[in-house]
Amino acid sequence: MKTRIAYWTCQAAGWGCYTAMGISMASQQVGWQFSMIAGYILFCLYSIALTDLLRREIRRRQWLNTATFFTFARLFGAALVLGAIQTFLVSAIELAFNQRHSYFFSNPSYILRTWISVSGANSIWLLFYVALTAGRRYREKEVRLQLALREAELRALEAQINPHFLFNCLNSIRALVVENPPLAQDMLTRFATILRYNLHRNLNHTVPLEAEVEVVSDYLALEAIRLEDRLRVSFAVDPEAGKILIPPMLLQTLVENAVKHGIAPLPNGGELVIRAAIDGDSLRLDVENTGSISEAKPASTRVGLSNTRERLRILYGDRAHLDLRNGDGRVTATVIIPRAL
Repeated sequence: MKTRIAYWTCQAAGWGCYTAMGISMASQQVGWQFSMIAGYILFCLYSIALTDLLRREIRRRQWLNTATFFTFARLFGAALVLGAIQTFLVSAIELAFNQRHSYFFSNPSYILRTWISVSGANSIWLLFYVALTAGRRYREKEVRLQLALREAELRALEAQINPHFLFNCLNSIRALVVENPPLAQDMLTRFATILRYNLHRNLNHTVPLEAEVEVVSDYLALEAIRLEDRLRVSFAVDPEAGKILIPPMLLQTLVENAVKHGIAPLPNGGELVIRAAIDGDSLRLDVENTGSISEAKPASTRVGLSNTRERLRILYGDRAHLDLRNGDGRVTATVIIPRAL
């Protein structure tokens, strides 16, 4: 708001001073005339409007994103074109006020001098605009670079997660191709659904929790075929919590770790409980499984949890976190995510 006030104040002051000087010089030639004063006031108003329009075009076309010879040539050309428009309007208004006794048309070279004068004023306006907005453009460039880096970091982390998950599914299918072809076909169908989800979710860095729950259900169905009754699953997901946006593959990573490193190694298997609920302004997501965490955790577990924490940090800063608790024969991974980015 302060920037806009400062901008319009400078516009009014700059063109107002130029207009005042014009009125002073013209009054010495033709005296104080109403038509002359009215023409200059109109000139001030449409000059403010035209230069503001030029400013909008410069920003929309991003002319100042790169400082090259062609950039400055383009700006100079814009100043000349704008000067021609202003000169035309000056001529039209002068003709409307003084159709018979116009000092403006008594000397045709005056039109050329007017064009040169206002083009020069436009050039000075552009120089001030470029200089005064240099700091803001630098800050905007820094923000764009930070966003690009953030985007690259997220893509790199997601790329690390995908192969791990996909290879696990393929290994499960491979084990059943010979032993039980019908089950292998069913697993392939579910795997195709999961793969389609992965391809679509790459368009965004967040997805509704309910969509993540669906793909996790398919994944657990695949694991249930392999582990049979050794895997017992229950969901307790609040419908309102299902609408909250979360990073894609977040729940999948936690569930996969729980199954692969918690339940699968146990001779009798175990129970997996997935809970999600809204807690104030945050979403609380718990993945609890039978088992325990030894001090020497598998490297893949460390990578998966490390990636999850890093993705949460990039997206939410310190407003989100992942905790892992171990006790009484159960492991609980808890993620707290703000309801809004």
